[in-house]
Amino acid sequence: MNYPVNATVPLTGERLRQTFQHHLGFEVIPFKRTREALLAHVPKEVPLTITASPAKGQDATIDLAVELTGDGYSVSPHLSAQQIRDRGHLADIVARCHEAGIAGAFVIGGDQTGTRTKFHDAHGLLAALHELDHGFTDIGIGGHPEGHPAVSDEALFTALLKKAPLATHITTQIVFDPKIIARWARELTRRGIDLPVYVGVPGAVTRQKLLRVSGGLGIGESANFLKKQQSLLWRFFVPGGYSPDKIIRGLAPHLGEPDNHLAGFHVFTFNDLEPTEEWRQQAFLRFPQQASSSCPVRPVVGRPDPERP
Repeated sequence: MNYPVNATVPLTGERLRQTFQHHLGFEVIPFKRTREALLAHVPKEVPLTITASPAKGQDATIDLAVELTGDGYSVSPHLSAQQIRDRGHLADIVARCHEAGIAGAFVIGGDQTGTRTKFHDAHGLLAALHELDHGFTDIGIGGHPEGHPAVSDEALFTALLKKAPLATHITTQIVFDPKIIARWARELTRRGIDLPVYVGVPGAVTRQKLLRVSGGLGIGESANFLKKQQSLLWRFFVPGGYSPDKIIRGLAPHLGEPDNHLAGFHVFTFNDLEPTEEWRQQAFLRFPQQASSSCPVRPVVGRPDPERP
């Protein structure tokens, strides 16, 4: 929705209900029993993405994506530049996806695996993908609201500008601070990157598991953020201290503002599917009762946030 600059946007229950129903998906890892767990606990209407596990390889991701599409799920496999060997391998993957009716893909650079590949990064893979009759109607790329320890912020924004014309949406890595995400989303808009942004949030996983796996699943910087912020770390471990609700409540007022393109949420389940789906179902009922206030639209496009560290 496009709201006038000085309007007040009602944080209505219906707005959050629509977010949970249509703009929230689950990310899963292609383990041996992933399909079994999904069929047992996750409804078909929940969109899924499947990671490209360095341990399992790219083909395991496509195998599971094909199976789950046949089961009736809407599935987007990760396509990793570090796991797809060459254009022939990419063409085979595209053909399998097309035959199975898979309409989405998520293109990443990926971690180095020892596989000899012709693709140096996500942009190279995206460019090769668009030289094929790929048939995908939805192509996602990754975003780094907290930055990257080995890459400057300017280089990250430049890379997004380069990839954006070849994609249809951005999904972020996990960030625990809604202010960081909102500030980053406004900066995207200022730089002319207008793709919808889906915010990565951890699902209803245990605190110990989240910190244990964070370093290897693309959320290491957020784990470091927690470690640096002792008060937040303490809240994360006390009973009831962590819930995806907190991140979503913090960002809900920004959805639909004219200075960003925040569109929904992407839940990193870490394959804890039963508790994460239980959380989604409860939140679907709970948030409308909690969302009774109004939130002013803040036109801050192009202005630095005074809280920037």
